[in-house]
Amino acid sequence: MSPIPEGRKSVDGGDDPLYTSRFRAVLKLAAEKSNWGAPMPAGHGRGMACIYSFESFIAHVAEVSVEKDGTLRVNRIVSAIDCGTAVNPDGVRAMIEGAINFALGPVLTGEITIKDGAVEQSNFHNYQVLRIDQAPDIEVYIVPSTEKPGGMGEPGVPPLAPAVANAVFAATGVRLRRLPIDAQLLRKA
Repeated sequence: MSPIPEGRKSVDGGDDPLYTSRFRAVLKLAAEKSNWGAPMPAGHGRGMACIYSFESFIAHVAEVSVEKDGTLRVNRIVSAIDCGTAVNPDGVRAMIEGAINFALGPVLTGEITIKDGAVEQSNFHNYQVLRIDQAPDIEVYIVPSTEKPGGMGEPGVPPLAPAVANAVFAATGVRLRRLPIDAQLLRKA
């Protein structure tokens, strides 16, 4: 096992170094571009989450609004990515936009239920994916890097649900523990 250079930490004790400076860079960029810390109206909130995956670093900031009846709207997602050298920046942005919209389905409406030991949903007629009118405004910012290219696509999915859940908490004080998000829980807030 090779020694881990200064400024890097191993994710799991193995050879895979985690560049904390690259994590800080995506968090800082996402916060800056989302206007993190600026006041929001009542019923609105921002939440952030980040991940290191496939040798890429990504942070999402979600901005949501929650109506008195519990209706949740994800208004905006600001994403910062350090995927090393971005060989095709337009492709990177498209993959992050797609990952965000893909991940929002299960967060908002895409519940899988089991009845008599079998999954009840069989296709898109009874499993609702994200609709175009539910899609948020998405901004993707790429951190300039000369590191080797990392993976893209999948890294945009995992931080989306926690970013939205953190934004809901900021807007309502309600901690979410289950997906899809239940409007009844938000109505009680």
